[in-house]
Amino acid sequence: MPDRLTVTMTPRVPQSTDLPLCGVTVLVVDDSRFACDGLRLMLRRLGARFRRAESLRAADAHLRLYRPDVVIVDLGLPDGRGEGLIHALLAKAQRPVVLGLSGDSRGRVDALAAGADGYLEKPLESLTTLQDKILALLPDRAVAALPRPDLAFVADPLALRDDLAYAAGLLDHDPDAPTRLYVAGFLGGVAQQSHDTPLAEVARRAQLEGLRQALQVRLALPDQAFERKALPLGA
Repeated sequence: MPDRLTVTMTPRVPQSTDLPLCGVTVLVVDDSRFACDGLRLMLRRLGARFRRAESLRAADAHLRLYRPDVVIVDLGLPDGRGEGLIHALLAKAQRPVVLGLSGDSRGRVDALAAGADGYLEKPLESLTTLQDKILALLPDRAVAALPRPDLAFVADPLALRDDLAYAAGLLDHDPDAPTRLYVAGFLGGVAQQSHDTPLAEVARRAQLEGLRQALQVRLALPDQAFERKALPLGA
């Protein structure tokens, strides 16, 4: 029979709580500030501790310091593909739950083929969807979720401007083919998350001048256009 100290120190999963991910640390590896801000809002609403890494290198630095319970990995990152990180996480002795994330139509197949436990598709705005996806992979916490209205969370719109400015900066000078394709993939995910269908089509074509023009149109708008969430922002 355990002594009183052991019982006191043993963490217990609450049987019913409005914060079903209380005590769970989630690392989100994604280069989009806009997508990450939406995830941050939802994860904190569920009670989780939120960490963000914007690249594979930053993710490696986090993983040297922290042992997250869940890692959400975007597949297109500035310094490589997320599938490699998924493989590395699965090889850990005490591996976290791993979810792939993408706005690309091929993302689900690629993430699951890499060994991810599940997949999240952009745009990701539903609190219930996020809660159910994670809890399904944390069976000891399944009883902790209360029924809730399907709330939608929208990220800080000025984070969207930051994403567009980041992409424009990468295209300022003559980018090589890998950089252009990375920016096109990045903008494809941003377009999905912001419901910007014209930008998604431009990103799909991945033509340099088309990308530059689409970004110029959007970045010429005042901050107020972003703050009013007047999306999609342009043709």
